[in-house]
Amino acid sequence: MTVAKTIEVIASSTKGIEDAVRTGIAKVASTVEGIQGAWVKDTKVTVSGSDVWEWRVTLAVTFLVK
Repeated sequence: MTVAKTIEVIASSTKGIEDAVRTGIAKVASTVEGIQGAWVKDTKVTVSGSDVWEWRVTLAVTFLVK
């Protein structure tokens, strides 16, 4: 039998969405083993005037429970 757990995290990057996702997963992986995947649940940006300042993603990260 396999059991998995999902946690939700928010990560950000000034470079773009993909970098925000990679940053978030890397941070979770520093404390959690067995990551199986992630779902990008939401994407947001912060702006300054008309310029995108920062990309933010909400991730649901799934990992196996030992």
